[in-house]
Amino acid sequence: MLQRIQTVFMFLAVLAALVLPFTAMDVEIFGSTYIIPALAVLCVLLGMISIFSYKNRSRQILLNNISMLINVLLTGLLLYWVLILSGGMSFPEKGIELVFPLVALFCLLLANSNIRKDTLLVKSADRIR
Repeated sequence: MLQRIQTVFMFLAVLAALVLPFTAMDVEIFGSTYIIPALAVLCVLLGMISIFSYKNRSRQILLNNISMLINVLLTGLLLYWVLILSGGMSFPEKGIELVFPLVALFCLLLANSNIRKDTLLVKSADRIR
């Protein structure tokens, strides 16, 4: 069902991952500017697959866990870029690239907790029958 609260959280995570390539266009890590946008697009694809696989809750949790791992990697890469490569942290001049993977990570954590609650609810309803 697409009207569940975890779908809203997954959609917010997809939106955060979708905005990231447009804010991190000048981020050059390991000599390439394509690493951050490629990982962000992968998060968007995983999120969309997870949203539309609502009948299989275990697959949703697995896809969300993979997406959370990618978001942790994105956060680490962006921290590496901000603190080491560009000579320190000056937040207004660096932008808000670092916020989007953290928002996506938080939304995915909330989605996974609600998916687990759904699974427990279905199991308890099956026990009653």
